[in-house]
Amino acid sequence: MDAKQSLQREARRRMMLEDPMMKVIPKVAIPMIISQMIDSIYNLADTFFVSQLGMNATAAVAVNDSLMNLLRSISMGFAFGAASYISRLMGAKEDEKASSVATTTLTIGVVFSFLLGFICLFFKEPLVRLFGVTDSALQYSMDYAHWILLSAGFTTANLIMNQLLRSEGSTTYAMWGMCAGCFLNIILDPLFINVFGWGVAGAAGATALSKMFSCCVLAIPYIKKTAMLELHPKYFRFKWDIMSEVAKMGIPAFLRMSLMSVGGIISNHVAKGFGTAVLAAISVANKLYRLIASAIMGFSQGFGPVAGFCWGAKKYDRVKDAYLTTVKIGSVCAIILGAAMFLSADALIGLFNTENDPTVLAIASFKVRTLCVVLVPHIIVMVSSNMFQSLGRPIENLILSMSRQLLFLIPIVLILPKVLESMFGLGAYGLACAQALSDLLSFLFLALPMMIWLFKKLKPLKDGDDSPFESKHSHAGHEE
Repeated sequence: MDAKQSLQREARRRMMLEDPMMKVIPKVAIPMIISQMIDSIYNLADTFFVSQLGMNATAAVAVNDSLMNLLRSISMGFAFGAASYISRLMGAKEDEKASSVATTTLTIGVVFSFLLGFICLFFKEPLVRLFGVTDSALQYSMDYAHWILLSAGFTTANLIMNQLLRSEGSTTYAMWGMCAGCFLNIILDPLFINVFGWGVAGAAGATALSKMFSCCVLAIPYIKKTAMLELHPKYFRFKWDIMSEVAKMGIPAFLRMSLMSVGGIISNHVAKGFGTAVLAAISVANKLYRLIASAIMGFSQGFGPVAGFCWGAKKYDRVKDAYLTTVKIGSVCAIILGAAMFLSADALIGLFNTENDPTVLAIASFKVRTLCVVLVPHIIVMVSSNMFQSLGRPIENLILSMSRQLLFLIPIVLILPKVLESMFGLGAYGLACAQALSDLLSFLFLALPMMIWLFKKLKPLKDGDDSPFESKHSHAGHEE
């Protein structure tokens, strides 16, 4: 490493550990917000262009959301587990070990995902039927799934390299990697779908090629050695301490995304019972809301590396300051964005409702508006979950990660639509408001009391004290 690169790394470390939080959090989080929103635009672009082919095509993309979430859950397990550990290692100035974690996780994650995608290619029809496809949308769904499965390894490489860059605070370059893929996707979608006449398969192929392109762009900092981390075969070390630390924080991320997939499958089956129009409506609402939800996720993830760095350096006041600053800024942004989407819901749904179906408009608009109402509680849950992830606390992170899906959403989806349908004939509306209700319950009964408990733990600590969660003989990144 030359002197210039060394100075750049030290400047980035000082920013994370010393600059005012009102400066650091936006600087780190804004590129991550853009990255997450770009990722949601991937899906919106597919949905928009596919919606021109009709309601069945739109429903097919909805079903494949569950497949993509399942693949992403595996990728995010590797990515988030490595990022949490790496942030703490770099805060403790263990840079070589951080590079070892990065190289090992990326290699294993990509190989595993390629193998899984290849195996799943032989079971496309059973998979999409499991995910809740209607008979009229079956072929569309299988066409889309084919290309998603082929590109599974690139999806994993994309997510892991993004998280590695974010873990060291290089969020701006991570953003450009996502932007590059998104722009290519928007160009290729109409070309493949309309010009070449490949239909739904063309949309999936465009997404797959865009992920590959993003991987190439994200690899540049490692090839040019401008990143704090190094990716090199010499750092590949299949060791228990690395695997256990990555798994400790990666498993909650994997379970959270897996449960999203399970929740999506259950929602699809419930929606299918009300007809293809309701299935399409839920899909469109989810993708529109994801624009705001992705901004919230990006903001909460932007806070994560800062908290991890400060925790590794035993700067506890900065950890608390990072959390409170993120919640304050995020809540203001959530109110503004939520109000804007609440008021424009009908117009936005209309862009995707090419057949002008009144059921699609009514159900999708209702779902979007209920989610907008609970945006502030949702962002507090997300930031709190990332707080525990950044501190290397797997149990608390797991509880918050699972609460939205397993503890609240899935039971509500299974019960509320049936109750409202039998009593008032409004089962589809019960399904539409289930996610918002689960967000509110997660905040009231889990996130709020858990953060009160954590702040009580941190209150007596001074900078440099031993962590309240580690033994005398442990060091950064090896909390019990």
